[in-house]
Amino acid sequence: MQKRRIGRSSLHVAPFAFGGNVFGWSVDEKRSFELLDAFVDQGFDLIDTADVYSAWVPGNRGGESETIIGRWLERSGKRDRVVIATKVGKWAEHKGLSPVNIRKAVEGSLKRLKTDYIDLYQAHEDDPSVPLADTLGAFARLIEEGKVRAIGASNYSAARLAEALKVSAEHRLPRYECLQPEYNLLERAGYEQELEPLVQREELGVICYYALASGFLSGKYRSEADLAKSAARGGSVRKYLNARGLAVLAALDEVAAAHHATPAQVALAWLMARPSITAPIASATSVEQLNELLGAARLELSAAEIARLDQASAG
Repeated sequence: MQKRRIGRSSLHVAPFAFGGNVFGWSVDEKRSFELLDAFVDQGFDLIDTADVYSAWVPGNRGGESETIIGRWLERSGKRDRVVIATKVGKWAEHKGLSPVNIRKAVEGSLKRLKTDYIDLYQAHEDDPSVPLADTLGAFARLIEEGKVRAIGASNYSAARLAEALKVSAEHRLPRYECLQPEYNLLERAGYEQELEPLVQREELGVICYYALASGFLSGKYRSEADLAKSAARGGSVRKYLNARGLAVLAALDEVAAAHHATPAQVALAWLMARPSITAPIASATSVEQLNELLGAARLELSAAEIARLDQASAG
């Protein structure tokens, strides 16, 4: 499998990232270990998590996902086979991007992950209250100490990302090598209009989340009645049940049939085929589901098929 470079960093990854938000939420530790083993044993390596995962679950406080990944790393001995991406800034326990907070947060993440270093450490959201030079300076010290290999930004506007890159250049500080935006066949404009030209010009990696639009692009939800299939997802996909959403599903069905594939595989393959995308993030709660998603990396869409999907999802 051909690896893709994350920005100008030394990190190279397979074109699919496992979303670790499910660990300690919709899958328990035993199932998490099975999923991680299956993921890595098929040649994939990028695992995306955050210190805040999964604080939203009743009884959790945050840090559960990192803790499970850390226990798996310790048990499996596969640390050198994976690229661990985690985030700082959104968890109430370590809110914001001040140097003091970043220092406390990274030590906690390293302890939970049971590792000496984090491959990709990402600002989970912008913090306008802290000068960018201070935030980037804090990240620089972690890189100098060998605790972090590269840094990235999640949920940044194009203007703030451009400003951060300018500050890095002016102060000779490490730059964000990766952006993590929302992007999929149904959420295109926010990324394509302003962020994509910037990341391509600056040679940044892109690891996009909600790659399957909260599961809508799997084809599981095609009517109001289908929303009851998932208490967690039903409400968030209702907004896609319209003419455009159904047109996208029809195009996915058409392309999937030609490849003996599934709509989810085609939706992910469309993302993987876009030159600016390094790897889409998606989660799975069973090995069977994971195997289906990983099949997207073996799916090659024709230019005509990509155009068909582009047309259906335009607007």
